[in-house]
Parts: sequence; structure tokens; C-alpha cells
Amino acid sequence: MWDSSAFLGALTPKFYVALTGTSSLISGLILIFEWWYFRKYGTSFIEQVSLTHLGPWLGGGGPAPEPDAAECKVWRNPLSLLRGAEYGRLWSAARRAPLTYYDMNLSAQEHQAWFGCGAEGPAEEAMARAWREREPGARVAAARAALALRSDCAAALLLLAEEDAPTVHEAERVLRRAWRAAEQAWRASAAAGAAAEARRDAAVLAHVKRRAAMCARRLGRLRDAARLFRELARDAPPALHALALHENLIEVLLEQKAYADVQVAIDSSISFACSVITRSDFLIIRCSVYY
Repeated sequence: MWDSSAFLGALTPKFYVALTGTSSLISGLILIFEWWYFRKYGTSFIEQVSLTHLGPWLGGGGPAPEPDAAECKVWRNPLSLLRGAEYGRLWSAARRAPLTYYDMNLSAQEHQAWFGCGAEGPAEEAMARAWREREPGARVAAARAALALRSDCAAALLLLAEEDAPTVHEAERVLRRAWRAAEQAWRASAAAGAAAEARRDAAVLAHVKRRAAMCARRLGRLRDAARLFRELARDAPPALHALALHENLIEVLLEQKAYADVQVAIDSSISFACSVITRSDFLIIRCSVYY
């Protein structure tokens, strides 16, 4: 019969040194692999394997509880991705729609509020239909119809750059064309004294500039992006403050490592968006929340 005491007594100090060294080597290799995996995928490999494969065994195989519907939050495109050039990658790679019907419904409501002021012509009627649509294909088709009716329709060019351009370079090219058209339309409506049309054209121009700044940032031209975001944060119409222009500017400045300019932008953002109410012995800062 195997005698465990004789086996343990026969082990020499060299065995324990080798055992300690081997375990340290294996632990170091695991740590290096964990660091590499976290740098590449942003999560822990051991934690992921434990939750995915060992969790059902250790914690029971019952179904996970359904999340409470009241805890659902709306996540409004925090990276300001282009629907055609960037969201389309997920569809082409995984055949999964990145935007839900609820997302499209929210954006359709906002677009109608920002860009609608009554239809004055066939192109404006086509764009009114485009902003009401929830399906991307129908929106693009309506924008193409508006562009066929009027080749300088800035709103149609904006929608096509956002949702139809296959690359960021192509989106920027279309946005430059939309920029020229939107600026001409805004100057014409302002000179004619048409207040509603001028507000709509100013909103279109601000959106075009913002998306052009996003394209410049995507393409690595951070100085151009920062300049455009500064102009927008200073001159954008009040109705478009929900676009978080100050936050866009701060992100670009952080990417440039221009920390002094970041502090100036933060101070400007706070003075613009916050009101300070003095109470008996403390301050209550009431900030407007922008999506």
C-alpha cells in the first residue's frame, strides 16, 4: 500500500524550490496573458470564463431574472457615430441592426422639431416625409427624391451624408457640399426676413458643421475639429444646445492633450449650463442635462 508519509519524507528542498519557481512562472504567464487580453478586449479572461462557463454550475442553472423595464435608459449615440459609414459596419459584419425602432423614433421626432417649419416646395415636402420615416431605407429614398427636385437641398445632403455614405471620407465630401448649400440658404432666408425659414436653415447649417467636425476628428484632423466645435459652441442656436457641443469640444481638446484649453472649455460650459442658487449655508448647483 502506498505510504504517503514515506513519499513526503523523501522530498528534498530542491523539490520545494522547483515547485515554488514553477508556480511563480505559471502565475506570471497567466498575469501577462490577462494583461494582454484586457488591453485587447477590455475585459478579464478569467472573469469572463468564470461567469460564462462556471457560473451556471456553481450558482445553479436557473434562468436569469428579467431586468426591470423601469430601469431601462436611453443611450443617445455617445460617440456620435455616422449611421451609414460606422453603424453600417455592425450590420455588414454581424447582420444585427445597431439602432432599434425606438432609437429611430426619437431621432425622427428631433429631426422634425429641428428641421420642420412647413413645406414651401416639393423638395421640402419630400424632406418632411424623410424626417418622419423610421426606416433608414425610406429616409434615404425620400432624401434622394428631394435632391432630384432641388440639387442644392442642404437637408437632403445632410441626411445622405449621415445615413447613406459608405465611408467617413465620402460623408465628409457630401457634408462639404451640404455646408455650402446650407450657408447660402441661411443667408438668403435671413436677408428675406423669413424668421421660420432662417431658424430652420441655421439648424441645418449647425448640424452640418457638427457632423463635419466629427468627420475631421475621425480622420485625425483634431485642430480643424476643435476649431469647428469652438465656433458651434459659441454661435449655435439655443434650440441645438441639446447636441452637447461643449462636451464634443472637451473630448477633442483632451485628445489633443490641450489641458489648459480643456479647463477654459469646462469653465465656459459650467457658466453656460449651470445656475447657482445660494441657500443658508450651502450652494445648490442646478445643471441642465444635455443628451
